[in-house]
Amino acid sequence: MWGVGRYGWGISPRGAGYTFGQDITETFNHENGLQFIVRAHQLIMEGYQWQHSNGVLTLFSAPNYCYRCGNQAAIMQLDEHLNRNIVQFDPAPRHQHGVEGKPKPKALPDYFL
Repeated sequence: MWGVGRYGWGISPRGAGYTFGQDITETFNHENGLQFIVRAHQLIMEGYQWQHSNGVLTLFSAPNYCYRCGNQAAIMQLDEHLNRNIVQFDPAPRHQHGVEGKPKPKALPDYFL
């Protein structure tokens, strides 16, 4: 399952999987006794996003994806009572220095261009 759609099942616009609507989420969660589904591997600028009336949570844990997206990342913490806390974080600062204290540009691998 790749993306979240509006209703029912559909083909992902990228052709890389299926989309699913709130009706699918509600049925799946009910039949499996779940409160919500946690999914990943979709860029979310704020690091996380609730969808389908909080039936689906998308987490993205790679800040500044591909060194150029400028996105936050997020993780979900659960305590012993399954209370949840979502923590957002920014990319770590870059501490590379070149000659005379000037920042040293880092070349990106070709596959990121």
